[in-house]
Amino acid sequence: MAYPLEFRPGATAVALNGRGYRGSFRVLKLAGAKIRVVNVVGLDLYLRGVVPSEMPKTWAAEALKAQAVAARSYALSHLHAGGGFDLYPDTRDQVYLGIPHEAPSTNAAVGATAGQVVFYKGKVASTYFFSTSGGRTASVQDVYPNSPAIPYLVSVPDPYDSISPYHDWGPYRFTARKLGRGLKSPGKLLDVETVAAPSGRVQSVVATGSKGEATATGSDVRAALGLRSTWFQVGVLALGAPTAPLTYGTTAALSGIARGVSSVELQELVAGGWKPVSKLTPHGGVVAPRVKPDQSSRFRLVAGTIASDAVAVAVAPSIRLHVPAELTGFWGAVRPGTAGATVTVQRQAGSAWRPVARVKTTVQGRFTIPRSVVPGTYRARVSAKGFAPGLSKPVTV
Repeated sequence: MAYPLEFRPGATAVALNGRGYRGSFRVLKLAGAKIRVVNVVGLDLYLRGVVPSEMPKTWAAEALKAQAVAARSYALSHLHAGGGFDLYPDTRDQVYLGIPHEAPSTNAAVGATAGQVVFYKGKVASTYFFSTSGGRTASVQDVYPNSPAIPYLVSVPDPYDSISPYHDWGPYRFTARKLGRGLKSPGKLLDVETVAAPSGRVQSVVATGSKGEATATGSDVRAALGLRSTWFQVGVLALGAPTAPLTYGTTAALSGIARGVSSVELQELVAGGWKPVSKLTPHGGVVAPRVKPDQSSRFRLVAGTIASDAVAVAVAPSIRLHVPAELTGFWGAVRPGTAGATVTVQRQAGSAWRPVARVKTTVQGRFTIPRSVVPGTYRARVSAKGFAPGLSKPVTV
């Protein structure tokens, strides 16, 4: 079979995958067993399939005419030099859906503007267009960071955008795991910061992971996370817990990240529901709330409808161990003073601790173990409901 192959319309238009197109098809042979189908069509017939694919056909006639001029100018200023074709039929260039998408209103707009294009200094302008700006357009360098500056593709206010249903969008909530995958974070995602372009849109995003940092462009992040544009802010809510249990009666500072928000609320899980603990104002995107829970508990940060993952803060009872000088037993006290906590006295044997006696606490949290005590080093371990195990300081006799 000799390539290229040509397919011309007969009684009906040429069609691909059940969709009809104006003009003809040219089939090109690519490497291996692949082929490329190119729709060979005149510019304005092409625009008949573009304008209603990029703008609702029911919009005002003047808006459709403006879209036709923009689409015509874009097509002429973005012709591809290689590959045997001029334009992609999707968002890499312009969406082109062929005959089924054509409409009398958009065909009329194409006809009424025939031959009209936008020029800048004697050349057809690159007329990028968009659905919604969020209130300010992007410069060409916001979208294509390596592009040279183009005087007519600069960021300007767009007050008319407020009528768009997508003028404001979000917030979108992502778990640290999902966001880390989207940002290609090295290791577990710990923090996210953005770098803004002069227009205010996100130029780049820096993801800090447990194994280093990764930087992505705002456009890449938009695509990876399915966002509507690069006009976004990243708010991070994360809370870290102490690495060791707190001793009952002591306080500890939790490490928190709160970026993109002016204030957050620390909440504690109490009796099956979240209760407010304190209001916090981030400084440099960081908060360090101090907590003094009465028993092991869970905490989280909340900003509006968004909440961080909850973290567990373990609390161990405070316990003191005493041995009388006569070595006639052990006694001590546990705080908080509750009955029924299990106290185990242990004796050091090399690097290990071996249990030598066990008893339950009284209502006041006290315990007594009458017995002969041999010289050595001892400690007491307490286990109580709702607490992490607690240890006394070693006592040597």
